Amino acid sequence: MDYQAQTNLSASVDPDESEVTRPADWNVLSDNESRYKEQIHKKLLDVIDLARINTLSEEDARSQMRHICQQLFDEISLPINMQARQKIVQHIEDEVMGLGPLESLLADASISDILVNGPDLVYVERDGKLQKAHCRFDSEAHLRNVIDRIVSRVGRRIDESSPMVDARLKDGSRVNVVIPPLAIDGSALSIRRFAIKKLSIEQLIETDSLSHAAAKFIQGAVKGRMNILVSGGTGSGKTTFLNILSGFIPEDERVITIEDAAELQMQQPHVVRLETRPANIEGKSEITQRDLVKNALRMRPERIVIGEVRGGEAFDMLQAMNTGHDGSLTTIHANSARDSLTRVENMVAMGGIDFPISTIRKQIASAIHIVIQVQRLEDGKRKVVSIQEINGMEGDVVTMSELFKFERCGMDNGRVLGRFKATGIIPACFDNLQQRGIEISTAMFHPGEEWRPENGH
Repeated sequence: MDYQAQTNLSASVDPDESEVTRPADWNVLSDNESRYKEQIHKKLLDVIDLARINTLSEEDARSQMRHICQQLFDEISLPINMQARQKIVQHIEDEVMGLGPLESLLADASISDILVNGPDLVYVERDGKLQKAHCRFDSEAHLRNVIDRIVSRVGRRIDESSPMVDARLKDGSRVNVVIPPLAIDGSALSIRRFAIKKLSIEQLIETDSLSHAAAKFIQGAVKGRMNILVSGGTGSGKTTFLNILSGFIPEDERVITIEDAAELQMQQPHVVRLETRPANIEGKSEITQRDLVKNALRMRPERIVIGEVRGGEAFDMLQAMNTGHDGSLTTIHANSARDSLTRVENMVAMGGIDFPISTIRKQIASAIHIVIQVQRLEDGKRKVVSIQEINGMEGDVVTMSELFKFERCGMDNGRVLGRFKATGIIPACFDNLQQRGIEISTAMFHPGEEWRPENGH
């Protein structure tokens, strides 16, 4: 999203007045300012042509509204200074064109999560830590109006008969909403932000979220068409990591993505994006992830990427992986790599598949090749903590080998200390990757001195 038009408060004022410094409480209006805002907002809606405004670009529309608001201020002769005028005009712009009090938070690239717990309480996450935001909604009705604007843009609805919804913003940010009567203290709105600048594997290495050797292996595993499952808890960075993995898919391959709410930021030119659809007001016309996975198999996919496995589609995903759709990627909620396989097993059962447990486990062992565990640590940092390869079956147990792991060694001023290291196990897929032309070396898996690209292959 382009935030320049949203943060430029001085487009309609003289150049010498454009360098107004925003006070710390810019996002909060005083009682007098709130009354003035209500007056100007009401008059603006009386004179502005909303139908015409909607045909303009956002920047032009905001510019026109700023100009009209300044004229209204002069007509009414309100006793406020230029800084307060700009502050009120910005709030009115955000109400008409954007998401009200949320606009200033969405314009802040340092915020990764926005959490609204009713109209009076808004929290944000910065650098992995929660803090209270300096903004609020006028009322529950004001908050509900913003929520309706969000969900209607993606063809969703929310009301007492359907009080929970997943949606997305136009920049791809994930949105979850719960309204009364389920949310007791007022509507709860959660926004998971995506970085405007896409993360790269190099940035993960620079921030010690991954080692050079592990990054090289992961890159080779994607290019070598290994089926990869990214596992982790809520907010651990699974989707972000999946986006990074997708960057290694060759550009000449056809990729189909399947999600509940489209949020993946694929970097290939040949991508077909599919999104589920909830039931309508009559409880009909629902399209589930399982329906989309089944249909995707008829669309000549070379890679299938499922944003997150949540239910019965797990069985269809395993079937796809086992029938020639190598190189598929997906994520799952789980606390460890081993737990992720148990969850896949349970989800297959949720799909009504009446197979013996041993048969399901054989399907899992043959379909999934690599499990990558990501975790959000106590200091707020998100790291890859384990990379494991699935080797096969021993009796009724799926066997796994840990290739890389994050080894903790303590805490220092609230920061988790440790290093990412190889375990010394050479993966069973090593020869297969080399035969596919993937440049990897046994030195990458040596548990001693850390391998680096400049050391050679």
